[in-house]
Amino acid sequence: MTLQQMKYVIEIAERGSMNEAAKSLYLSQPSLSGSLKELEKELGITVFSRSNRGIELTTQGREFIGYARQILEQYELMENHYHGKNDTEKKFYVSTQHYTFAVEAFSKVLKRAGIDEYDFAIYETRTHEIIEDVKNMRSELGILYLNDFNERVINKELTENNLIFTELFTCDTYVYLSADNPLSKKPSISFKELDGYPCLSFDQGNKNSFYFAEEVLSTYPYKKTIHVNDRATALNMMTLLNGFTLCSGVICEELNGDGYIAIPLESDEKMRIGYIKRTDSKLSDIAKKFIKEMKKYGPIK
Repeated sequence: MTLQQMKYVIEIAERGSMNEAAKSLYLSQPSLSGSLKELEKELGITVFSRSNRGIELTTQGREFIGYARQILEQYELMENHYHGKNDTEKKFYVSTQHYTFAVEAFSKVLKRAGIDEYDFAIYETRTHEIIEDVKNMRSELGILYLNDFNERVINKELTENNLIFTELFTCDTYVYLSADNPLSKKPSISFKELDGYPCLSFDQGNKNSFYFAEEVLSTYPYKKTIHVNDRATALNMMTLLNGFTLCSGVICEELNGDGYIAIPLESDEKMRIGYIKRTDSKLSDIAKKFIKEMKKYGPIK
């Protein structure tokens, strides 16, 4: 097994097509297929399943990809170190639940970084994918929340994946809705008052468990629920259908505009916003600056 073969497998997985991966790698498809077959034979596993719909990673393949990414990342770090390069200081990837304050903090750090060249990324994604991204070193940090309900399950997942959670701040639970919503003038909102409005929930894909929900109090029996997968759609549903979601109350008008408002929910539920990282990794200078910026956000007064 070679580093090149690992790179081939990752490229195939990312492209979702043997033909497209071959083009990207400037290889013939038979050559790429042959290299993959040699790897599978050597390891005694099947990395991809093949069907009329194309190719997909098998369970063994997903496990292999995780290890391969770690090895290649460590190799790159070692290569940069011994070649005297400083590329790692120009890279910062973070995965996060759908928090505008995380996007704002990321942007502020980027503006203040003072570097001419960089390779930064911020992924707003599902809870389980945040964990996978940090585990597989796709992202240095992951931003999510814990509370009394999900803490045991999430912490078990983190421990099994060699990850650790560090709290940034604790906040109450708020109802986030359009400023035109009939409830928008109330000083606080009860669950009973929300019953006539659709609850917006970020879809969690195959890990669509209450424990992985981005919204607290996810087990409440809402009469109306709309599942979405991006922030823009959620905002549209708030405007068009008077939908709402539950959030930390930390909002950024510069990004979402002033047409939305956060109102306290009549509940004692707390959210502990924090970041996850690998237990065996050291934070980069950029990551430290991002964390420092994130700590400036907190419960609204």
